[in-house]
Amino acid sequence: MAGKVEEDPNLKGMSKYFNSTTLRGRANTAKATYAGIALIALYFWLKPKKKVEN
Repeated sequence: MAGKVEEDPNLKGMSKYFNSTTLRGRANTAKATYAGIALIALYFWLKPKKKVEN
């Protein structure tokens, strides 16, 4: 049926959501990568700046 996602019964645990065999798994991997990069950038942007004393 159109739009119905067939899940592989052999995939268990995290590999069910993050794998390279299904389109959904590849999309989730890409989303997680982008989220990780955004979190690292946000950390460096918001961390306190070092004070320079003369």
